Amino acid sequence: QVQLVESGGGSVQAGGSLRLSCASSENHFRAGVLGWYRQPPPGNQRELVAAILKSGVTNYGDSVKGRFTISMDNAKNTVYLQMNSLKYEDTAVYYCYAAMGSSGVYWGPGTQVTVSS
Repeated sequence: QVQLVESGGGSVQAGGSLRLSCASSENHFRAGVLGWYRQPPPGNQRELVAAILKSGVTNYGDSVKGRFTISMDNAKNTVYLQMNSLKYEDTAVYYCYAAMGSSGVYWGPGTQVTVSS
């Protein structure tokens, strides 16, 4: 059972920055894809924020390109999401996930990010 724990969420003013961390109980090399989704307030759809493959290739949602950066520290089994130039519409619960191939997809409990305008 893979366990993921997010941290780093909080409240920030528009234009500010936050860095989210996701610590995994498993070696990251077991995961095919690591990344972040977010769930905005009710009435909005969950959306992909960023993902990073085991090879290091990254992918971003259109709304965060150029502002967010995903990275991983394999020695610490931790994935990071650096969020800069935050906007009000970035307000959401951010979930870390790990796609472990045939073992399935695992999710963290989520961390709240609130951006005030």
